[in-house]
Amino acid sequence: MKKVLVTGMAGFIGFHLAKLLLKNNYEVVGLDNINDYYDPNLKFARLENLGFDTSKIEYNKLLKAGKCSFIKLDLTDLDTIKALFEKEQFDYVVNLAAQAGVRYSLENPHSYVDSNITGFLNILESCRAYPVEHLVFASSSSVYGLSEEVPFHEDNSTDHPLAMYAASKKANEMMAHSYANLYNIPSTGLRFFTVYGPYGRPDMALHIFTKAMVEDREFEVFNNGDMSRDFTYVADIVESIKRLIPLAPKENNPEFDPKKPTPSKSTKAYQIFNIGNNSPVALMDFVLQIEKALGKKGKIKFKPMQLGDVQSTYANVESLFDYIGFKPETKLEDGVKEFVNQYLESIKK
Repeated sequence: MKKVLVTGMAGFIGFHLAKLLLKNNYEVVGLDNINDYYDPNLKFARLENLGFDTSKIEYNKLLKAGKCSFIKLDLTDLDTIKALFEKEQFDYVVNLAAQAGVRYSLENPHSYVDSNITGFLNILESCRAYPVEHLVFASSSSVYGLSEEVPFHEDNSTDHPLAMYAASKKANEMMAHSYANLYNIPSTGLRFFTVYGPYGRPDMALHIFTKAMVEDREFEVFNNGDMSRDFTYVADIVESIKRLIPLAPKENNPEFDPKKPTPSKSTKAYQIFNIGNNSPVALMDFVLQIEKALGKKGKIKFKPMQLGDVQSTYANVESLFDYIGFKPETKLEDGVKEFVNQYLESIKK
């Protein structure tokens, strides 16, 4: 039985990934600092769904629930992170822990350096001290920044990020490549496009819009609704990650030409993939699906584009499809219904 460390396991994607890995006979150790960027009760609800008694959570105390373990830790705590690596001897690491949110990075940029840069450096240092077969780490579609060369391809320029969140994710990619080069840590970065589904973050559009409609309140739609996103259902995202975990990149990739270097590949064991749906959806169509699922119209207040935001995201994901042999298959209507049903059930409780 292979052992996987999932950082950010109390988070949206980390929670769904842990559930899937457990079903596929992996042993999972989850790590999260359970910060208050959004309501910690949602994070506790995810952990309870995994079988944990959240009343017993203490810092640096490992809890067990079958083949799954959880420990409350902060990635900036290098000594404790290294001690966990030494004790558990992980086969794989999936680093999903990060300070999330593009807009929040305008208010509190230092938290992105602490969590996303210092924290990721500590993961890299721990993988160097206690080698793993494969490090998979979260990047973001936001690294494409000012680029309008859509659909975004992994080898497009990412030199013009629009906010500290995007800059920190680009830094992660460069840091992972340097450690793959120096210490032979096989690493794969995933540029996530807009992920949605049950237990989704309350700062994301699906949760904000649904909550406002349920409460019969106005909600804001930016750029006067003229936006599109490559919405991808969370089950398809974690299925992709599960398939990727055992497929570590190899050195001396014949597709890499050092005379014409491309960002997504290397002579070292390193690669970058977009992970999305390859099918952008107009934001107003997304709103329409929520309205259909709830059976009521939303009260929309149109606003201009927000600072640090982009009009459209659209992923070219052919490289990942070819590599893992899987394409997202969940229809938007079905995915939105799943979220709405889970949300309505949660407010009943």
